[in-house]
Amino acid sequence: MLRTAVTIGLAALPLAAAAQTYRCVGKDGKKYYGQAIPPQCVGVPIEQLNAQGLVVKRIDAQATAAERAAKEAEAKQKREEDALEKEERRRNQALLATYASEKDIDDARARALAGNQAEIKDTERRIGLIKQKQASLAKEMEFYTGKNKPPGKLSEDIKNAEIDLKAQEDLLAAKRKEVSNINAKYDEDKKRYIELTKGSAKK
Repeated sequence: MLRTAVTIGLAALPLAAAAQTYRCVGKDGKKYYGQAIPPQCVGVPIEQLNAQGLVVKRIDAQATAAERAAKEAEAKQKREEDALEKEERRRNQALLATYASEKDIDDARARALAGNQAEIKDTERRIGLIKQKQASLAKEMEFYTGKNKPPGKLSEDIKNAEIDLKAQEDLLAAKRKEVSNINAKYDEDKKRYIELTKGSAKK
């Protein structure tokens, strides 16, 4: 008989666990119950009841919201870290696919610097031509000094030459600045290439 009572008691345990419910007073003032937290209980205090209907736990709505916000922030940070890691892998694969040796990087640097130098010389040539044109226009303007009013086209040509000269001088400054950017890029590429290839060799 004792064995039968124990068996019945053990069989009743899952039923008691299943009878556990949640209760809250919704924002509309009504009471809501459910074996899972009812949707109407989101954002309000919740009571967890046992099979006998007694409160065994109280869930603070603010604490729950804070925990949820913390989990969302943690998930967002994880996604950002995964994205950065994926991008780094992509860049490393592209680097190894582009260069077969450190010499390849040095050769690419030399080509980039040579191309930049050619653009600098071409820009300097254009600046020289604009200045020659300005000198010619200035002589034409001298002819009208103290005499008749210079033609509108002459004044317009002088103004356009000034605009062209400013644009080319700005371009020249940018091209000269590119030299340091080119060297920085290939320095970084070479450093990463060495780290990747030496690391692979060690493994």
